[in-house]
Amino acid sequence: MKLNLTKVVNGCRLGKIKNLGKTGDCTMDIPGCLLYTKAGSAPHLTHHTLHKIHGVPAMAQLTLSSLAEHYEVLAEYKEGVGKFIGMPESLLYCSLHDPVSPCPAGYVTNKSVSVWGVGGRVEMTASKFMAIQQALQPDWFQCISDGEATCNEATSIKRARKSVDRSLLFLDNCLKLQEESEVLQKSSIIGVIEGGDVTEERLRSARETAKRPVGGFLLDGFQGNPATLETRLHLLSSVTAELPEDKPRLICGVSRPDEVLECIERGVDLFESFFPYQVTERGCALTFSFDYQPNPEETLLQQNGTQEEIKYVDQTKKSKTTSCNQEMTSFEINLKEKKFGNSVLQKESDSSCSHISECIFQLSLQTFITTSLADMKKHWTPWDLAGVALHSQMAGQNLILHTPDNASFLILQSLLRSHYFSFICPWSLLRPWICCR
Repeated sequence: MKLNLTKVVNGCRLGKIKNLGKTGDCTMDIPGCLLYTKAGSAPHLTHHTLHKIHGVPAMAQLTLSSLAEHYEVLAEYKEGVGKFIGMPESLLYCSLHDPVSPCPAGYVTNKSVSVWGVGGRVEMTASKFMAIQQALQPDWFQCISDGEATCNEATSIKRARKSVDRSLLFLDNCLKLQEESEVLQKSSIIGVIEGGDVTEERLRSARETAKRPVGGFLLDGFQGNPATLETRLHLLSSVTAELPEDKPRLICGVSRPDEVLECIERGVDLFESFFPYQVTERGCALTFSFDYQPNPEETLLQQNGTQEEIKYVDQTKKSKTTSCNQEMTSFEINLKEKKFGNSVLQKESDSSCSHISECIFQLSLQTFITTSLADMKKHWTPWDLAGVALHSQMAGQNLILHTPDNASFLILQSLLRSHYFSFICPWSLLRPWICCR
């Protein structure tokens, strides 16, 4: 793996990571993001749909918490998790926890950490952790660490020092076990920077981790309350200044677009992409306003007023939480509100993008129906096709497509109030949820 920087401007790093993958012929642009997955599958998307999307991140993120309970199966499979989940050509990064599902605190010792799967807590020693990585065979994997000291809460110097000491000890043990494993010779271990909100310990963690033969660095514990954002960003700048420039820098728990841009200015390269999943799960949609001003003086004057307005709106919306216990941002709309209940194509007087939304919706529907019918005719038997019918509702008009037998079995339900299509097959051949928002 080799990182080539083409330009660094005001802390922002532009470049490519080369010689990635088992064969060393893959590349990845920075700054960039990872493909968020649930047990190796992108939420709400089938592999077929995913491959048709342009600009999918080159590296997918797997979470150890979703795979640790089943690693014996992968150990017997012996060909790695990439081929097992149907993504043999993708670059894979294995993180310790799922950023959407925070773990309970208080389960880290000097010898082990804990991850939480479907069946509950799984204790993870260095030897067990490396055995799981040997079964998964990822391209990158996050080393186990004591990540309970974060910037979100005030951390004592003693607790911050303990988190750094434990993390360095875990890293040394894992590096030693990696040297003894032939399978993991082509995998890169990502060292974790810990230390809570204590600057001295953060800098010590960065310096000591940089001395080890790691493939990159993960900045942990910088997620948290937006009220502490300025403090976290200042600490982040101090930490990245201590890291070597020739290795990638990842950050976990940060996925909001505004926070991502702030972190890019502080020298961070790669981000998790769980934020769209959170927005979808709480029934919201993202909406952004883009206004390009070529005059720098006019831009500065407008920016000062806009920032104050955004800060006020953010503070107002942050006091409201949804059923998913996630806070809405100022660039979201809640699709559960009555004004969005009648139709996803409803035109509002204050909306300038309703026509674009309608075109995107119609194009998505046409593409979905066309590709789905083509796949059915190609892969399904005549008996399967005999029981298939497509039914949907768009802009108040029924659109019904039948197979040659004019069968009436419903596999594409009516457009739901949540603006999703439910695609259900009784033979368990297809079970995707496709967002046509």
